[in-house]
Amino acid sequence: MPSSRNVALLIGSLRKESITRKVARALVAVAPGGLHLDEVEIGALPHYNQDLEAAVPDAWAAFRSRVQAMDAVLFATPEYNRSVPGVLKNAIDVGSRPYGKSVWSGKPCAVVSVSPGVIGGFGANQHIRQSFVFLDMPAMQQPEAYIGGAAALFDDAGTLINDSTREFLAKYMTAFAAWIERTRKS
Repeated sequence: MPSSRNVALLIGSLRKESITRKVARALVAVAPGGLHLDEVEIGALPHYNQDLEAAVPDAWAAFRSRVQAMDAVLFATPEYNRSVPGVLKNAIDVGSRPYGKSVWSGKPCAVVSVSPGVIGGFGANQHIRQSFVFLDMPAMQQPEAYIGGAAALFDDAGTLINDSTREFLAKYMTAFAAWIERTRKS
C-alpha cells in the first residue's frame, strides 16, 4: 500500500451536529494510516443549471478542482424519503458536468448510510449506488455500511461510545483502503 491516499469525504447532511456528520468524524478517527480524509463542503454549491456552464460559478470550480485532486471518494449520507438528500445529489451533478469532464470518473468510492431508524438508510445507500454506475466510479461492494439506530451511538459531546460500531467502522475503513489500492487507475 502506498504511504498516502487522499479521500474526498462528502457529507450529505448540512446540520453541524447531524448524526451523519458524527459518523463521518468517527470514520476519520478510525481510518488507517496513510488514508487521509478531507471533507469537501457541498452546502454552498449553487443548484446545477447547465446554463451556468457559460460562466462557471466559483463554488463549482473550487469543488470540481478539490474532488479532481483526490484519489477516492467516501460518501456519508442520511436517508431522506428513501433517497439521498438533494444537496448531495446536487454535488454529484455539479461534479459530473460538463459532460465528458466528470471529476468522478474512475475514482474508487464507498458509501456509508446513517439513520436513527433500524434499516440504517438502506434506501439512500442503494439509491446513490445507481449514480456510481453512470459516473464510472468503482464502488466498494463489501462490506456494506448501514448504520442504524445511530442517534444512540454517541454521547452528548458527539463521541462514539459504542465499541462494536467503532470496530466495524475501523474494519470498513481498512477494507476501503484496500479497495482504493485494488481499483485506483493511477
